[in-house]
This record gives sequence, structure tokens and C-alpha cells, in this order.
Amino acid sequence: MSSSSGQAIDVEPLTLTRFILAEQKKHPHATGDFTALMNFIQTAVKAVSSAVRKAGIHRLFGISGIANTSGDEQKKLDVLANDLFINMLKSSYLTCLLVSEENDTTIVVEPEKQGKYIVCFDPLDGSSNIDCLVSIGSIFGVYRKADDEPVTTADALRPGTELVAAGYALYGSATMIVLSIGNGVNGFMLDPAIGEFILTEPDIKVKPRGKIYSINEGYSQYWDQATAKYVESKKYPKSGKPYGARYIGSMVADVHRTLVYGGIFMYPATSEAPKGKLRLLYEANPMAFLVEQAGGTATTGKERILELQPTSLHERCPVFMGSKDDVQDVLDMYKSFG
Repeated sequence: MSSSSGQAIDVEPLTLTRFILAEQKKHPHATGDFTALMNFIQTAVKAVSSAVRKAGIHRLFGISGIANTSGDEQKKLDVLANDLFINMLKSSYLTCLLVSEENDTTIVVEPEKQGKYIVCFDPLDGSSNIDCLVSIGSIFGVYRKADDEPVTTADALRPGTELVAAGYALYGSATMIVLSIGNGVNGFMLDPAIGEFILTEPDIKVKPRGKIYSINEGYSQYWDQATAKYVESKKYPKSGKPYGARYIGSMVADVHRTLVYGGIFMYPATSEAPKGKLRLLYEANPMAFLVEQAGGTATTGKERILELQPTSLHERCPVFMGSKDDVQDVLDMYKSFG
């Protein structure tokens, strides 16, 4: 079918909601709650995407934040994104506990609004890059509450193997949600004409080996021997061409590129940050879940990330994730150094 302008119109687009509904039909005991939860997350992502698009214009006129609906309050974009996610998730009547990168403690949903899901999220990953218009994103992981007891912080301290779903939204040249509900990874691009996320990247698979390594080499003096030797081996290979170096400084953007092109994303432990820098619950775990579902590997260099047992909300861990063979080279390097 064509529009009056001659452009083809897809009369049967596979939207994210329609995709999840189709998956729901495969599970006879499904209640539809997860489908509804994803609709609320989609709405939060759309609102953040809109705010991100406006941010450049606001800065052009010297405005430091985004105005609220009354126009009488300015909020920084990361604060606004956090408020949007919290308010949307609490009002869904589907969540009982929220963990945000922006909040020191858990957010317990009011008892009369509680549902069965726990959501851990980074509302605006890479926010330090906002001023230079680099791609940024949101990351989320979803757990189902294990019992009917009153919710506590301990309910959020779960290994990534127990994730029900994980995903990220990328705010770049287009807005995309990349999602896994445990049976592969799919990418949905926001069509602004209809306001819906449309399946554009079905069944994403990361290449077994890539040609790109991604790491902040400014911290190389603080790396351990295994990381330093691995990077050296990619820059000065004994045979073949060296790997290309690509580093954006926004985890969502760097991991997305790794999924699309293959290779490896690294944020290792250093002598300055011996436990690493990336947070386990709402950065490392959701991304590790996605990478593994796409056929890749995610490790600390010594342990599978998804098997780590969190002990605190903002716990950190080293991260190496991407193409299976590339990450295996890192694991072999760590073994060689004991």
C-alpha cells in the first residue's frame, strides 16, 4: 500500500507490543502482566527520547534542563529520566520494588499499587555525554518476585540468571529498544510517524569473532597484566591485521555496536577501581543477559557475570563482553596469569 506521497506504508507492522503478545500466547498460564509492564516501559522510553531530542535545542538557548509541564521548573535530563521511569513503573500496578542508578536505596512501591515485578534500571546511561550529543541510553532488567512475603531490598539482590527480561533503549540517530525475554534478542526501532516501536532487527546474533576492541585506553597505566597483554595482542598481532579501536564512553552505544559488528567491550578492574566501575544490577547484568542471548559471552575475566551473587544495590564488577571467541581470548589470558 502507498500513501498519497507515494511512500510505501506497512499495513501490518510487527510492533513491540504485538511481538510480546505473540510470545505470551506460547505460555498458556501467562496473565498478560508482563506485556502490560513492557507497555509502561515503552512509554517511559518514548518520553525520555522526546526529552533527549529537545535537550540540544534547550542548550542552544542556554537552558540547563528540561521544563516540566507547567514550564516553571528545570530538571537535568538524567533526573528527569529517572523521575519518568519511577513514576511510570510505580503507576503500572505491576511492580513492587525498583532499583535505580540515581537512588541510593531501593524504591518500594506503595502496597496498594504493588505487583509481582522488580525492575532494576539505569535511566540515562552515558549522561556525561549529553552536552556533546553522543548517543546515550537507558538500561533495564526485570525480575519476578520469588514469594508473597513483604518486599525488602534482599528481593532485588538476585543473580542475573534469574532475570525474566532485560533490554536497553538507545537514543541515537534513531531510538531503538533492544530486548530479550529469554529466547533471543530483537531490536525495535521507534517510528515517530505512528509512535510505535517496530521490529527491524529480528533475532540479533553477535559474530563469533569481531575486529573491534572497545576500552578506555586512558586508564591503561592502571590495568592488570592480563588486560594490558590482551589489548597489546590486538594492537600488535603476530599475524593478520590489528583490531580497530572504538570507544564512545556510553555503555549502551558501545555494547550496541558490539552486538551489531562483533568484537569485545571491556571495562576492567584497575588498581584505582579494583572492583571495576560498572554496576552489576542495572548495567552489567542486563547487558550480559542480552549478549549471552545473542550468542556471545560476558565475564569478569574470571567469572560469568550472570552467576555473580549481588551483596549490595550499587555493587560493581569488571566487564568483558561480546563475541564468544574474543572473550575467550580474555579468559585464556587471565588463566595464563593465574
